[in-house]
Amino acid sequence: RWKTNPQVGSNLQKNEELKSVILQETPWLMEGLSDSLQKQNLAKLVENALLDISQSGVLAQLAKYQAPNGGFSWFEGGRDDRFITQYIITGLGHLSRLGAGKTSAALDEILNRGINYLDKRIAEDYALLLKNKADLKLDQTGYTQIQYLYTRSFFPELPIAAAAAKSVAFYKAQAGKYWVGKNKFMQGMIALVMSRGNQSQIATNILRSLKENSIHSDELGTYWKDIRPGYYWYQAPVETQALLIEAFTEIGKDNVFADELRTWLLKQKQTTHWPSTKATADACYALLLRGTNWLEPSRDVDISLGTTRISSNAQNTEAGTGYFKQTIPGNAVTADMGKISVSLSTNSTVQTNAPAWGAVYWQYFETVEKITASATGVTLTKKLFIEKNSDRGPVLVVVREGDAIKVGDKVKVRIEMKSDRDLEYVQLKDMRASSFEPVIVLSGYKWAGGLGYYESTSDASTSFFFDRLPKGTHVFEYPLFAAQKGNFSNGITTVQCLYAPEFTSHSEGIRVNVE
Repeated sequence: RWKTNPQVGSNLQKNEELKSVILQETPWLMEGLSDSLQKQNLAKLVENALLDISQSGVLAQLAKYQAPNGGFSWFEGGRDDRFITQYIITGLGHLSRLGAGKTSAALDEILNRGINYLDKRIAEDYALLLKNKADLKLDQTGYTQIQYLYTRSFFPELPIAAAAAKSVAFYKAQAGKYWVGKNKFMQGMIALVMSRGNQSQIATNILRSLKENSIHSDELGTYWKDIRPGYYWYQAPVETQALLIEAFTEIGKDNVFADELRTWLLKQKQTTHWPSTKATADACYALLLRGTNWLEPSRDVDISLGTTRISSNAQNTEAGTGYFKQTIPGNAVTADMGKISVSLSTNSTVQTNAPAWGAVYWQYFETVEKITASATGVTLTKKLFIEKNSDRGPVLVVVREGDAIKVGDKVKVRIEMKSDRDLEYVQLKDMRASSFEPVIVLSGYKWAGGLGYYESTSDASTSFFFDRLPKGTHVFEYPLFAAQKGNFSNGITTVQCLYAPEFTSHSEGIRVNVE
């Protein structure tokens, strides 16, 4: 259906009428086109005939990239790279677990050569410790060694090279002893290694610790506060969450907790896009693992707006996602539609905890001063300050209701924004009174407070575009000059995630008096 339906597109392209700016006016037009192209390519990818052809082609390409020593380079002709080799072998292990990879002589050859290469490298690590007379009673296990143990655990049937047996035993014992000091990504890997190596007690202890340190939200699912993105491969929130789903699904057989972890993964996808092929592949692996099948549409969503009923089974829903939209014209909107209820009904014998989400928008015109502040996971506070000189230098004096601003005063606009989740493709638009003239008139990319954004100045407002807006509190300031006297509407400040326009918020409308 995706292949034959040209309407399937990027989340950035959906619901244009709900967004305060059209996609063509943002810096993200190419991202929207790229996301749409990905869905079209996915529709082609799932054809079985093409899958058989592409699998043999991919194996041939992998063999081409494999160096004579069994390692893989990132690009053809490059040096063998240990991380890339372990990542590729792990990916083949994931396919094997899902029953998705067809066995062949070419695949066996790639695996045997790759694992022999990795066994030699782990033996070299141990030999270097002995050569440098390192204290073997201390923690000598790094991220690369733990990743090796995890990779190797997918292939217990392949014997460890004799020269590497002592090295593997040493690092496995170290990992089981010092797991407490590792990050969540490594702890999940160690738990799986221990479970597959018949050391279930250590694995159980790790899962218990992870569970005790997790955070649960009815809306966002279960996650860990200290998993933040970084520069290194082991600082990756999506990949970490995917691996912990694997751990709780395989070791603890805890499908309920694993479903809560899956909920976070999908809710994170609601407001951001998985930024890399690596993150996407790991997330898909976690969602496809055994447990509750969320791909089967087993529930109907029934929405009641007063006496009006809308049911998903009566809509032309998008294949795969279940997405649908219904517009109610203004002359059909009644007061009782303010009372909204949502219910889920099961149309299958399979019980599922799969999440469902949506939003209701009410669009209407209102005098700016009568607009009150609103919030949906994002809150905004806007204040005006007059910059005055003193014997201590420039000071900011807050403008309160009824205070007068003088023509020629330098005014600072301060916007405080709080978000309860990470957002991507965010537009912050601040309207300004017609008395105010901006100091910054040239649009361009800025960096402030550890956050990068594109600032665009127009006749009546200033817009800020954020590729990524982390969870937390952010403060923005920019200067204006009061140029005309009179009583003016200062408009409102709005923020919206263009990837998920239901996450929008605005400040209250205010007036300013300039004398």
